[in-house]
Amino acid sequence: MPGLIGKKIGMTSVFGADGKNLPCTVIEAGPCVVTQIRTIETDGYEAVQLAYDETTEKHASKALQGHFAKAGVAPMRKLVEFEADFEGELKLGDTVTLADVIKEDVAFVDVVGTSKGKGFQGVVHRHHFQGVGGKTHGQHNRLRHPGSMGASSWPSRVFPGMRMAGHMGQDRVKVFNLQVLKVIPENNLLVVKGSVPGAKGSYLIVEA
Repeated sequence: MPGLIGKKIGMTSVFGADGKNLPCTVIEAGPCVVTQIRTIETDGYEAVQLAYDETTEKHASKALQGHFAKAGVAPMRKLVEFEADFEGELKLGDTVTLADVIKEDVAFVDVVGTSKGKGFQGVVHRHHFQGVGGKTHGQHNRLRHPGSMGASSWPSRVFPGMRMAGHMGQDRVKVFNLQVLKVIPENNLLVVKGSVPGAKGSYLIVEA
């Protein structure tokens, strides 16, 4: 398996072999169940669909209830597809655990998550502008403003992509090459060095 669905438990710190205190994130990775297998003959590509975090039937639509019933599993909250050739290796209803994905020789993983939503933010917070002018010489209400957005005579419009105030956060973010510090397969826990996107309890995709 190239990846697994998980959940962010939170951050802590551990001591390395050299005695340094390392910030780290604890991730509950799996167990996941196989709910669909894509093949070239039927779908045009090869992939496997994994489901994670069991829920009740009332929190799943009728379509999803039928989808999970076909796989013979309970309704789940999160579904993710992983593209790869799994012909003959997996079948519907199989369980994929952390030990199946993170082997002993895996030292780094990639983590995909949704960053925290910050709402509507100004240019200083969103794009790290320094502000307009100084705090002296009579300037009193433009310090955190964006300043000039372009020429007024021509083209008399703001070009697309101009850095301005707007919605910040709540984007899909992928962090590459996070060092694996510890794997606790009996509890489905993965400890990686550094931070990962998202709040506590948010869903993550761990790619080995």
